[in-house]
Amino acid sequence: MSTQQVIEWTEDGRTRTAQWRSESGTPPPRRVAIADDRMTADTAHRLVCEGTTLLWRGDYQGARQLLTALARRIDRGPRRAKERRPPAASPAESFHRHRQAQSRRARLLGMVLVPLEADFGVPLRRAPDVRQACTEAYGPAQGPSVVSLRELLGLIGAHEWREKGVKVRALGGDRIHPHYGVFSPVRGEYVDLVAEAPLPSHQLAFDIGTGSGVLAAVLARRGIERVVATDQDARALACARENMARLGLAERVEVVEADLFPPGRAPLVVCNPPWVPARPSSPLEYAVYDPAGRMLHGFLNGLAGHLVPGGEGWLILSDLAEHLGLRPPAELPAAFDTAGLRVLD
Repeated sequence: MSTQQVIEWTEDGRTRTAQWRSESGTPPPRRVAIADDRMTADTAHRLVCEGTTLLWRGDYQGARQLLTALARRIDRGPRRAKERRPPAASPAESFHRHRQAQSRRARLLGMVLVPLEADFGVPLRRAPDVRQACTEAYGPAQGPSVVSLRELLGLIGAHEWREKGVKVRALGGDRIHPHYGVFSPVRGEYVDLVAEAPLPSHQLAFDIGTGSGVLAAVLARRGIERVVATDQDARALACARENMARLGLAERVEVVEADLFPPGRAPLVVCNPPWVPARPSSPLEYAVYDPAGRMLHGFLNGLAGHLVPGGEGWLILSDLAEHLGLRPPAELPAAFDTAGLRVLD
């Protein structure tokens, strides 16, 4: 969630302050320079590489163009540094190099800032109305603030997805409306698996880490009388409840706050944990990266205690981590054995 820290800078000979917003938890910058349309992309690139953050006071569309130009320069990188670096020795090393490069890229691009007024309006020429997008992500406004342009663009994109929704084939073409910071089911392979696998029972199912609620909705549409969907993220809980109401499933799908399992046992327990054992660097990455496989192993270790006799647990998980060398191939089978589980299929 956004921090309640303060950013401070000097402008027109006066010290100014505002609330600092950063969904990734980046601390307020210490060096801030005022920038506008007169600043060249080369100058901006030099300043951000030296650690100076740019607070934009020019045309909003000019800030977007500057961000694009900065991205080109960052992606190009120093040629000599690239030539000196030896090839990666393994897929895992390639992955970690890629993550380091992406982290640096995100940090530098996040150094172009824009101001937000007390009502989330953007006081720049040709700026769009982002008040609703900001309210959806941040909650009610609490005075003037400053945010990176890159984060603001993410908020705008999330708002558009929330308004439009994502068509889900397994729901007969009905739409799931993801909230900001909640993983969007834009790829449906894992949803189709849950829609097609034979059900062990139509009585009760648990959906662990429900996110947008898409899997809980699919299970309910397949005829399961009661589904309990859990999550511990406030945005995910609100998102899942709203989607159940939109789909007319609120009476059959109960969305509850829990760290993994709800109380009791069920004939079917479904979980789609993050696929890659690595540290996330933004809210959306929590759906992809799971540090040390915490959620994966928490699900496996608790599964037997939440299944009725003869019940099934469905683990929906990519083997990308095995291909990258981030998880040994023997780790999952060993985890099944340790948890007292037997693989059915």
